[in-house]
Amino acid sequence: AIGIDPLFVGDYAMTADHFQETITTLMERVPFEMFTIELNTGEKVQIDHAGAISARAGRAVFIGPGGKLHIFGHESVNQVLFNAANTVA
Repeated sequence: AIGIDPLFVGDYAMTADHFQETITTLMERVPFEMFTIELNTGEKVQIDHAGAISARAGRAVFIGPGGKLHIFGHESVNQVLFNAANTVA
């Protein structure tokens, strides 16, 4: 793990601040490592490049391969997976 609080589950949603801190930390890793955002719907969005995602105020925009646009907010995020061990945040 990289010092990010664990994901709140059950009756708790990921807060805007937690989401922002998590995404910013993962975007700024050197060297960049891919990570996955799992939405409450079960959809998994693999972030493959730091320059392809922008996050602010608990919201994010990601432009995936082929120009596919993903727009989501902290309240729609189930978990963020990173590192080979699938650590969650």
